[in-house]
Amino acid sequence: MSESDSFFDKVYEVARKIPYGRITSYGAIATYLGAKKSARMVGWAMNASHGKEDIPAHRVVNRKGLLTGKHHFEGTHLMQQLLESEGVLIKDNQIINFEELFWNPNIELKPLY
Repeated sequence: MSESDSFFDKVYEVARKIPYGRITSYGAIATYLGAKKSARMVGWAMNASHGKEDIPAHRVVNRKGLLTGKHHFEGTHLMQQLLESEGVLIKDNQIINFEELFWNPNIELKPLY
């Protein structure tokens, strides 16, 4: 990542690294990017990523494991279906094994700075 990359581009670069079958949160990505209070902006980036097949926006959820971004996906349950196809268990729009599947870029990736 370079300093000239837009915030959305930086978010997308991190999101592309989320492993299959794992999830992370808007806040975890924001914290990794040095913008701890910008979780909502990460959400906007995920919303703007639809149509870009190389960005796994379905793997980014809120800090409690809720599928808060699901209404931005085509179809009523597409986000849930994509996660379930990767083995993620969901009940009432919440990831059941959230802590077990949580991928923290602050631990998994080398520091940006």
